[in-house]
Amino acid sequence: MATDRRVNLEPAWILHHRPFRDTSQIIDVFSADHGKLALVARGSRTAKSRLKGILRPFQRLRLSWAQKSDLGTLTGAEIAGPPYTLTGDALLSAFYVNELLLFFLHRHDPQPEIFALYGETLDALAGARDPAPGLRTFEIDLLRLLGYALDLEYEARSGELLDDGAHYEYRVEEGPVRSRADADRETYTGERLKAVAAGAFEDAETLRAANRLLRRVIHHHLGGKELKSRKVLLSIHRDRMRASKSTGRSGE
Repeated sequence: MATDRRVNLEPAWILHHRPFRDTSQIIDVFSADHGKLALVARGSRTAKSRLKGILRPFQRLRLSWAQKSDLGTLTGAEIAGPPYTLTGDALLSAFYVNELLLFFLHRHDPQPEIFALYGETLDALAGARDPAPGLRTFEIDLLRLLGYALDLEYEARSGELLDDGAHYEYRVEEGPVRSRADADRETYTGERLKAVAAGAFEDAETLRAANRLLRRVIHHHLGGKELKSRKVLLSIHRDRMRASKSTGRSGE
């Protein structure tokens, strides 16, 4: 880490913030040219701070900072566009995206393609009635850009193209392995895996298959760590399913 580095008006997003001492906070930032980093925003929690209301997630910013150690010091912040209006599932999905970036990105490692993908994903989440397709697309693209791309074209052991009618078990370290359909195994047809690869998420079954597949793959790469936002999303989904079944029974 170079000392006495100064950066001025860098395009950036805030991924997370937490209190620091009495009046300050530490913000985890994802910047266009410097990647992920942590900055101290001194005095930003006081009532009279000019930064109050600016330093928040899902707001395009231009940040300035001084870097003398791994923890830099924020020296300025400007709003660089209108804030995203995210509510409900879209808001929880956006926090999930932030958590994924916090875990997977390395500090001070520029990732311009992922930076662009992040903005595109917020656009998709803000404009969608159902955030799930945009979220699945983000997960697939993120894994690819991190070097963990899904292999949904060839059978892992034979190297043959996937057969539409055959069943496959997806093994994270190998890829699709031909298997028999079994209630005790999570398998997918070749046709379904190809649909996931094509991003055909307008089909409900393909979207559900992508959700199951990506949950398993990401869980593997997280090393078993459970993300808080993902846990909340799953809990809400289960509650809705239970409520739907209950309503269905009461209407019989």
